[in-house]
Amino acid sequence: MTKRHISYLACATTLVGAFIGATPASAAHQTLMVRPGQSIQKAVNAAKSGDTVLVLAGTYRESVTVKTPGLTLRGVGQRTVIMPPKKTKSATGGTKASVTCLGAGNGICVVGGKNKALRDVTVADLKVTGFAKTGLWSMGTDRLTVEHVTADGNGQWGIAEEHSTRGVFRENTARSNGDAGLFLANNVKAEQGAKDSKGALVEENYLADNRIGITVRRLRNLTVTHNYVTANCAGVFVVGDENKPKAGSMTVSENLVTQNNKYCKKTARLPYLQGSGIVLTGTEKTLVMGNRVVGHKGKSPLSGGIVLFKSFVGVTSDKNRVTSNHLENNSPADLVNQEATKRNNAFDANHCLVSKPAGLC
Repeated sequence: MTKRHISYLACATTLVGAFIGATPASAAHQTLMVRPGQSIQKAVNAAKSGDTVLVLAGTYRESVTVKTPGLTLRGVGQRTVIMPPKKTKSATGGTKASVTCLGAGNGICVVGGKNKALRDVTVADLKVTGFAKTGLWSMGTDRLTVEHVTADGNGQWGIAEEHSTRGVFRENTARSNGDAGLFLANNVKAEQGAKDSKGALVEENYLADNRIGITVRRLRNLTVTHNYVTANCAGVFVVGDENKPKAGSMTVSENLVTQNNKYCKKTARLPYLQGSGIVLTGTEKTLVMGNRVVGHKGKSPLSGGIVLFKSFVGVTSDKNRVTSNHLENNSPADLVNQEATKRNNAFDANHCLVSKPAGLC
């Protein structure tokens, strides 16, 4: 997928300290530059709100934690690579209180306080790869922007956000991660009602060769649009459960979802996956519109082009609308509605040939 790149400020002529260069961006803000062999974390720790940490091309074997509001962490594209150190402690080692970003198995962590969101952080134009759990993980943020980030070959998620609002995930690439390429949720460690994301946006990302391309779990009020999702076991999952409020009140639109036909074995939460395009389970009032969903083939209970699936805890999908989508060559069907109360969900103006039950196309 072609990425648009951002033009960078010229390098500073003056070095400040042993590890960073600083260029006055304004009377209040600086650009702190990190070169190969220097520490990104030291530059982040030295930066103040509104500053930019610019990481030049090279491989940086470390994990980075951001806790400063208004900070921008930016590389120069895929030539800026963040990888685990060659020798690391076990991701489960140490006491609970001492677990670090690296100790938890993550590459970049953007972390707010328990009762105070970390606001207006940007992470952009870099690659994070090879971490035991997540390439870029965020928790307790507001208006986090992640763009032009490549997250490849991480053990669980490529890019993930929990318990956050108004995040923007734009023009990222997530490939060959153990679970979802892009994962947004309320809280994965506690059963809670769906959180209002206040308009989070997942836009123009490329998700390939993961278990699931995009997972949205127990969230409301967000948009997933114009993404290219291919060669995963399943393309897009919107997931709710028995808690209230339900997941939903969101839009999944204008995505290209093709040939997500990898085989992934079953887990404690899901049966095996293969050949699933867009799946809604336990959700309400979700608009699935204008997507192109092509070439899915499988015999999993979740296989098909666009699938409404009753959740394993017995929660129905209600008042969702599936409209104006183009579907072809999906098996067992282009449209699948497994809900017992079929009249609660609307299927209209879709271009497709086969549905289960018949009559949805």
